[in-house]
Amino acid sequence: MNKHIKNHLSLTKKDWNGMVILVILIVLVLAAPYVYQFARKDSTINQKDFDHAMAVLSKAKIDSTQNNLADVKPANIQLFDFNPNNLPAEKWKLLGLSDHQIKTIKNYETKGGHFYRNTDLQKIYGIADSDYKRLEPYIDIPQSGTYVAVPKLKPGATVELNSADSAQLTEVRGIGPSFAMRIIRYRDRLGGFFHKEQLQEVFGVDTAKYNEIQAQLTLDPAKVTKLRINTISLPSLQQFPYLNYKQVNAVIQYRTQHGNYNSINDVANIAIISPETLYKIEPYLSYK
Repeated sequence: MNKHIKNHLSLTKKDWNGMVILVILIVLVLAAPYVYQFARKDSTINQKDFDHAMAVLSKAKIDSTQNNLADVKPANIQLFDFNPNNLPAEKWKLLGLSDHQIKTIKNYETKGGHFYRNTDLQKIYGIADSDYKRLEPYIDIPQSGTYVAVPKLKPGATVELNSADSAQLTEVRGIGPSFAMRIIRYRDRLGGFFHKEQLQEVFGVDTAKYNEIQAQLTLDPAKVTKLRINTISLPSLQQFPYLNYKQVNAVIQYRTQHGNYNSINDVANIAIISPETLYKIEPYLSYK
């Protein structure tokens, strides 16, 4: 029995060699971190270079702060008709631009830049879309020579909205040439205005703008050009802003299949035209 156990526990020379190599490997692995720390030398910080780097970082932080302060816009904004060419910095500030934006505009002018169209202002670096949308209705660039301010309405005077041309509309305080053209283009597509509140459907006319100009306008609904729904062509009807492409097609197809419309009740049979849309288009329809 003892002999059997001894034979089982005995190690050959090959086994001993393997154990020795394993022990050596374990010792090397355990010793490696200490050898690395001993052999590694930390680089000494160059205090001069460190101080220089900190100075550069501080300057960059100051410049960034100054730029942020330069982008601060004035709280009290006053909108008025203006020609952007050679407009004094004080007036740009009244219009709500920051010092940084004004400086960019002045640099553009110093290099010979000139504003020929309203959209030229939008190309100035730093002028956000929201700034341009707010200012565009007031931009008044003369088409020739010296800038001449458009005379505005006297207190109590008004302009009739459905018959006024662009020159008459620019006499309204708060309406510039481009703004007047937008109103006329929308009026032509619509056929005219039945309610002054429809002006708020024109791009750029929010509640504040509407409140500013509405008292200077009168309205004659009799001047509205109605849509002859029984004879109008598809391309012409597509210009009408209250109907989308699918609805226009449906109107033409229904007329082709069922004959002429006699009243708004016939139009109501078109499933894709909602009651809200019917209410908006009803005053514009003629069944002659």
